Amino acid sequence: MELRVLEYFLAVAREQNITAAAESLHLSQPTLSRQLKDMEESFGKQLFIRGNRKIILTEEGIILRKRAEEILDLVKKTEAEVTASDATISGDIYIGTGESEGVRLLIHAGMELQHAHPDIHIHTISGDAFDLIDNLDKGLYDFAVLWDPVDLSNYESIQLPYRDRISVLMPGDCALAQKELLSINDLIGLPIIMARQQLKNNAIDSFLRQQGDNLNVVATYNLMYNAFLMVQEGVGYAIGFDQIVDTSTERNLVCKPLYPITELSMNLVWKKYQVFTKAAHLYLHKVTEIIQKNQT
Repeated sequence: MELRVLEYFLAVAREQNITAAAESLHLSQPTLSRQLKDMEESFGKQLFIRGNRKIILTEEGIILRKRAEEILDLVKKTEAEVTASDATISGDIYIGTGESEGVRLLIHAGMELQHAHPDIHIHTISGDAFDLIDNLDKGLYDFAVLWDPVDLSNYESIQLPYRDRISVLMPGDCALAQKELLSINDLIGLPIIMARQQLKNNAIDSFLRQQGDNLNVVATYNLMYNAFLMVQEGVGYAIGFDQIVDTSTERNLVCKPLYPITELSMNLVWKKYQVFTKAAHLYLHKVTEIIQKNQT
């Protein structure tokens, strides 16, 4: 399938209208309609449901949209890397990461690199562990930040000098807010909000299972800001890392560590046998340099 046909498909998915999509692509409506029909015939699947006012994607169309976006993003990334000038070091570096105060080190490394090479651009994309690993494996990210325990057998990695502590975010006026440390038993019977990846084979999940108790999980999140909003609205108590959200008195929230204290190490990860761009190679060198300075 030609890349331009994928671009046509995404334009229709975005505009939800053949006429509007044709105008944005500078094509005639019959030409675009024929391309879409040929695409559906080649797949043997209906990709669109054509209504009176707008076009919506079928289940197969939704899958194709996700893959088409990934393909075109990877093509653009590859073109930029191949055509980068030899005279100056330039390019885009993509880093997938969760939410942590430790990300400051990666931002600092990017800033120092950009001072020396202004044509390098750093992109950080937030997500949970599932999304980070998936996009790293597909080549959409140069690096990803993953927390222990994680299987690094298929990756190269550097451990970052920062550890995140498992804590509970809660209203400042609740009874548990008066305690210095919380145990799992304190949370039994309470509505609990957990990160999506916490429910499946990660350190927080292991920590909870070791305590031998089942929690009443009423909601999940993939970014801590959403958990923060849910706690503010009274949905429940959010388990996650501390030092991510503002727990000042104005917001009437507090974050209390879980006992026994569990701190997770951060890892900057990239694929084995990765062929780095010059920009990505310099970035990795800069991160290593900053870590070594912090250790001396």
